Amino acid sequence: MPELPEVQTIVDQLNQQAIVGRTITAARVYWPKTIASPDPEQFCETITGLTARKLTRRGKFIVCQLSKGQTLLIHLRMSGRLNWTAKGNARNKHEHVILEIDQTHELRFQDTRKFGRLFLTQAPQTILGRLGPEPLDKTFTGRRFLSMLQRTRRQIKPLLLDQHFLAGLGNIYVDEALWAARIHPLRTSNTLTAAEAFALHRSIRQVLRKGIMNMGTSLGNGQGNFYSANNRPGKNADQLKVFRRTGRPCLRCGTTIVRRMVAQRSSHICTKCQQPPCDGKTPKKRTTA
Repeated sequence: MPELPEVQTIVDQLNQQAIVGRTITAARVYWPKTIASPDPEQFCETITGLTARKLTRRGKFIVCQLSKGQTLLIHLRMSGRLNWTAKGNARNKHEHVILEIDQTHELRFQDTRKFGRLFLTQAPQTILGRLGPEPLDKTFTGRRFLSMLQRTRRQIKPLLLDQHFLAGLGNIYVDEALWAARIHPLRTSNTLTAAEAFALHRSIRQVLRKGIMNMGTSLGNGQGNFYSANNRPGKNADQLKVFRRTGRPCLRCGTTIVRRMVAQRSSHICTKCQQPPCDGKTPKKRTTA
């Protein structure tokens, strides 16, 4: 699933194409369920003729503010992607929505698994307002994060994956951040010390910024894998320290990386660097002979 760095990469590339200020001159829907709201016919009718005013990101949503008070929200879910192409190029069977731009280009929503959704709304906050804080926002400080952790008693990995708690993180970057901060994914959130919370806060921001700098993480060559709007894979896979490194040595201590299921999600862990909890509590420090 595309996470914050992948979504930000798409937004940055579309802004480089100067999509802001351009007008949607036609819309076609080939898989009706892709349109979450309104119905596909009304979606096409309403969006045609609208001009893009601003393109941003909120959590894992692409947010396109349009004229006449409308906002297009795009959630890529598991395998969604946006293709920017010249008008008239052949459509592939996985491109389910096509927006014609200025009669010269097309923005195409492609989704092999068909979980992605588009929303056209005049009240985007009814959807975006449910999301937690942005992890790269300057208001998301270490002290704020510590306070958030102390107010709940949940396993730290599923908590970080909860978009209502913190927006934009997914399996890849949570595993990377927990490894960098030396925190086991089964730790209970309110057992983290202040030092651990601040370390995790720094790690979250660092792995996300690195992911953005490397234009996202692509883990294969399949059509469901991440590709940017320019049809390029991300470069961050070579920078991953723990995710998908099962059976290989930890880059910090040499211990073999293991894969465990945490809240029905694959988790990649160094059992030496990331000490398992004792009944969810702070793990005991190892003593040396």
